[in-house]
Amino acid sequence: MKLFWLLFVVSILMFLLLLILFTKLTININYYRQNDDDDLKIVFKVLFGLIKYKIAVPLMKIDDNSPSIIVKNHTQMGNSSGGVAPPPKETVDKIKLDDILTYVKNGKELLDHVMGMHVIIRKFFRKVTLKKFEWETMVGVGDAAHTGMVTGALWTIKGGILGLLSHYFKVKEVPKLAVNPHFQCAIIQTGLTCIFQFRIGHAMLAGLKLFKFWKGGRPHFKSKTDILKEKTKSV
Repeated sequence: MKLFWLLFVVSILMFLLLLILFTKLTININYYRQNDDDDLKIVFKVLFGLIKYKIAVPLMKIDDNSPSIIVKNHTQMGNSSGGVAPPPKETVDKIKLDDILTYVKNGKELLDHVMGMHVIIRKFFRKVTLKKFEWETMVGVGDAAHTGMVTGALWTIKGGILGLLSHYFKVKEVPKLAVNPHFQCAIIQTGLTCIFQFRIGHAMLAGLKLFKFWKGGRPHFKSKTDILKEKTKSV
């Protein structure tokens, strides 16, 4: 009897492991900006949307009293089965200049380790499907000639980004790009929608490979205290 229950538990665990490995994770990103107003929503979905996790950033502005950026975001865990979802959790963060310097230095440290693993990352990206990509922008600077120049520059930037996405990811649908010039007034309005999808097993395998071939050991990420000490020593 004990052997039966042991095999039963092992079978259940194996089934759950296989389910996780072959389950697809869908990431839906929606960004909208009109002049100084930003709205960013990121939704993670698994099991055909039965389980999803939402992140919303409806506010991002410059603080009037200090050189920092105020970011308000909402996170919510829910499902699509009709059940009552828990209320969203709201947080307000103030990103200071020291925080940005810390992120930049840690990002450089991470890149120094990851640059030698380009092949692993590229192979994982080839398993990621870009299901949807739409990017529409309306721009105007108050002058017709300058607006035309900005419009051309935006087309060049969008074309370059689209080329990179098409090179690294599997594009399922033809991306939609638009740049609409507004010659009468100064305006910046843009909307971006993109959907990525990949199997969790592929992400786990790529993570294991990165961990195995990590260059130079663990990266030494810096804290804000370390950054402040370095600035004090330099002075």
